[in-house]
Amino acid sequence: MARPRSAGYDEKRQAILDRSAEVFAKNGYDRASMAEVAKACGVSKALLYHYYVNKAALLFDILHDHLQELLDAVNAVDAKLSPRARLSALIAALLEAYRDADNEHKIQVNELGKLPVRQKKLLTDMERELVRVFADAIATVNPALAADAALLKPVTMSLFGMLNWHYMWFREGKALTREDYAGLATTLIVEGAKALAMQGPAPAKRAARG
Repeated sequence: MARPRSAGYDEKRQAILDRSAEVFAKNGYDRASMAEVAKACGVSKALLYHYYVNKAALLFDILHDHLQELLDAVNAVDAKLSPRARLSALIAALLEAYRDADNEHKIQVNELGKLPVRQKKLLTDMERELVRVFADAIATVNPALAADAALLKPVTMSLFGMLNWHYMWFREGKALTREDYAGLATTLIVEGAKALAMQGPAPAKRAARG
């Protein structure tokens, strides 16, 4: 029979994930050791191994929890909003979910490929689902894109390029709020995609090939 979890198990696990994310983001996954993680968490290595048998298990849970939070945030957006309002709300929801998650986001970008194939596929499938939600929203705003995958994909990934790297320059309390940036990104994507779609299939495919 499995041993019952102690009181506060989930809180301790979350604290370990948070501190581990700091270590992996600062030092890099390959260079970080379980000893460093244990020290950052303020626990013994024995206790750390009670929660996680190795670094890969830690990395997987950090990324899985992060991606699940992103999916939960966008899936909570009201599906009854007008197409443009919904796209803007999706962008705002993702930006809000990124708040205080710079470490996890940096690890997602840089370290996901370090995981074993099965775990990597599970997380990659979650990323693809997130992309699908936004691609569908963009295509709903501009139906001409729905039948032009050669254009829809680069437009969608360009949006993620804007959102995924905003942590490099965005600072709370400065000129733009997250809501402001959501509106800015929506306008760039919607109006830019509209202009591309008006050029017709051939120019759009040339633009997609870059």
